[in-house]
Amino acid sequence: MNKRAMITGASSGIGKATALMMARNGYNLIITGRREKRLHELADQLKKSEIEVKIMPFDIRDPQATRNAWNALSKEWKQLDVLVNNAGLAAGADPIQEGRWEDWEQMIDTNIKGLLSITRLVTPEMIKRNKGHIINVSSIASSEVYANGNVYCASKHAVHALTKGMRIDLLPHNIKVSSISPGMVETEFSIVRYHGDKGKADKVYEGLTPLNADDVADAIEFMITRPSHVNVNDMLLMPTAQASAVYNHRE
Repeated sequence: MNKRAMITGASSGIGKATALMMARNGYNLIITGRREKRLHELADQLKKSEIEVKIMPFDIRDPQATRNAWNALSKEWKQLDVLVNNAGLAAGADPIQEGRWEDWEQMIDTNIKGLLSITRLVTPEMIKRNKGHIINVSSIASSEVYANGNVYCASKHAVHALTKGMRIDLLPHNIKVSSISPGMVETEFSIVRYHGDKGKADKVYEGLTPLNADDVADAIEFMITRPSHVNVNDMLLMPTAQASAVYNHRE
């Protein structure tokens, strides 16, 4: 019987790459996201690996929509082996005194509250089976702070703390909890951060080779393929040209 996994924010970037990787590894998948058309397109790709795919289109910032989607699943589909909490974003890059409240709410509601919302639903089912693996997609911003990153960095610091707390709480239940913290990854991340300004987004990666979504998915593959007695607590993944959140080398 194939294992089952849920990937949030699967319509693009790291989430999409992770879904394709897990399909190659034989997982039946639940893919979630706001963009239903993209989820259907991804499902068509995934089914080429002869796996089962469930689409759950909802906004993870909405706790009721999250509960409704989860409650609509059959008992069988709720028996997840892996949850990849990938849904997350940065919105805006302003100093604290110029920040936009709506940007702050979007980041907090997605990166923290959204992660909590789906995790709260999934973990009781994992506990019943005394097994499971939760992987939180975090960031170098979970351990470092940089100019104009204030609330985004705070939200990823929260993910780091929540990951550690989850690991302790779920320890008696044989549930692995991991996080992966990438540096620069060229996806839609910067386009979203700069509210669709592709010119500003492109400058983020100018003069260096960033990570791509497949690089992060490869690292997640390492996490999910370890023996049952091995857990990767946290993985920090950086481009060769990036030494920290602040220091990088551009040609």
